[in-house]
Amino acid sequence: MTAEHREPTKPAAVTAEAGPFARWLPLGLVLAAMVTAFAMGWHKLLTFETLALQRDALRTFVSVHTLLALAVFVITYIAVVALSLPGATVFTIGGGLLFGVWLGVPATVIAATTGASIIFMVAKTSLGAALARRAGPWLDQFRSGFEKEGLSYMLFLRLVPFPFVIINLAPALLGVPLRTFVIGTFFGIIPGTIAFSYLGDTLDRIIVDAKSSYDACIQAKGTANCHLSIELGQLPIKQILIALSLIGLVALIPLLIKKRRARHAAS
Repeated sequence: MTAEHREPTKPAAVTAEAGPFARWLPLGLVLAAMVTAFAMGWHKLLTFETLALQRDALRTFVSVHTLLALAVFVITYIAVVALSLPGATVFTIGGGLLFGVWLGVPATVIAATTGASIIFMVAKTSLGAALARRAGPWLDQFRSGFEKEGLSYMLFLRLVPFPFVIINLAPALLGVPLRTFVIGTFFGIIPGTIAFSYLGDTLDRIIVDAKSSYDACIQAKGTANCHLSIELGQLPIKQILIALSLIGLVALIPLLIKKRRARHAAS
């Protein structure tokens, strides 16, 4: 093709304007959706009390429309994680309650990994490059470590009960590749998901007892004077978190061995 027939290139000014817009647009959309969700109060629905109140209706819907219910569960869970709304634990335990472990675990792992990957890519696209340009020597060392041993660090961070939203954002700012993030997230959350999904049966018994007391209170005092309260003391959540932390430390063993061998080789 000759020079006369080539497409005219865009002016440099237009290209420069398009770059920042495309980079910041995903973050702007996520922030707008997040603000809307909090302003509408949707995050207040993501509680064990809401699950208890809707338990019978949800179980009926799941039994009649299992695939549709599973699809709604996955899509909603993706949105909750991508928008960093509170309630992931409610969804995980609720998934075990409504779908059982065999359906609840894979649905939760897929949904949580997808939602986490979305916010990871948004943060990496909008903030990662800007942070890299302004990074000091100490942050460069962190970035170098995550780039070299990203999978070991990701498994550790996913197993240990750090706040989920922080683990979605920090790797994006530290240069972790998407593939490493997805693999580390997918496999790293499986143990915790299985453990919390198994709590669905225990939670169901707690809900049944709480609803019985709530219904009795309504008959005696009226709806305005009664409140449905879910006591989670019977759920061994603390023990599960400790066990997951110990498993997370195991994920660092190969990395520690590798670093020790490198020191011996250097000396």
